[in-house]
Amino acid sequence: MNSRELHLISDGNMALETFAKIAGAVHEWVSAVHIREKKRTVKEICLGVDHLLSRGVPLEKIYINDRVDVAWTLGVKGVHLAGHSLEPDQVKGAFPRLRVGRSVHSVAEAVRMQRQGADYLVFGHIFASQSKPGLKPRGLAELAQVAQSVTIPVMAIGGVTPEKVESVVNAGASGIAVLSGILQAGDPQEAAKRYAQALFGEEERNAKTI
Repeated sequence: MNSRELHLISDGNMALETFAKIAGAVHEWVSAVHIREKKRTVKEICLGVDHLLSRGVPLEKIYINDRVDVAWTLGVKGVHLAGHSLEPDQVKGAFPRLRVGRSVHSVAEAVRMQRQGADYLVFGHIFASQSKPGLKPRGLAELAQVAQSVTIPVMAIGGVTPEKVESVVNAGASGIAVLSGILQAGDPQEAAKRYAQALFGEEERNAKTI
């Protein structure tokens, strides 16, 4: 298993059945599949997990964003936290089985989240992104500062195309998180393969399991 990670994240707009169809087609090339749905009910999120499972995505690749209760109840791999969520140490103390990620936006926040027991971080947005219109990207220099400040994995998010994967890895990222780069691609499976090839290296070029 390559130590780098490719995370696929739902965009909050796409029907979860459609997201599950795409995730099912590409999950062999990705490390994690996130249900990130701020406007969905708990029942809808649970149904989204059912859709993923029906498409062949294994539980050990599924992450629920924010809803620790749903993640624990359904037995998925992990939970990803935002600034408004519970703190990582609270989650780790109550739900030790879950892998806990946290979105961060500064070196200070990254250091604090590591101290609180986060297992990995997501930092961005690194490049201009259609999901963050009008907001200045943080760039590779800030990514490098964050990566150098912690010892846990840092995933880069925001405008990362397959052609830019090498630059974020060189800046210290352990992986990338992708939304539209796969979800909005004309051929999501081919897009996922291109990301995997760029991230995991030549030895993974023909692999169907990361």
